[in-house]
Amino acid sequence: MKTKEYDFTNAKRGAIVKSPKGKTLVSIRLDNDILEGFREQVHSAGGGDYESLINEVLRRHLREQGRGLEKTLRKIIREELSSMAKRAA
Repeated sequence: MKTKEYDFTNAKRGAIVKSPKGKTLVSIRLDNDILEGFREQVHSAGGGDYESLINEVLRRHLREQGRGLEKTLRKIIREELSSMAKRAA
């Protein structure tokens, strides 16, 4: 069997294809049913990118979480201001 020799003296380490700006390549494990669900949604919508759909869902979740925190903080601040006003009177 003939083997081919490769010369790596001028080779550079790193990704072959660079990620677009604002994107980071990660490796995560998703349950098969979750991944298939996103793929089906994209396919039903006529095509697209299931990874973008996952990003959109995660972004929406983070925004909603922030709103819950904001609501809680506002409630606490109102209670504290009301308590301070009563003490001052």
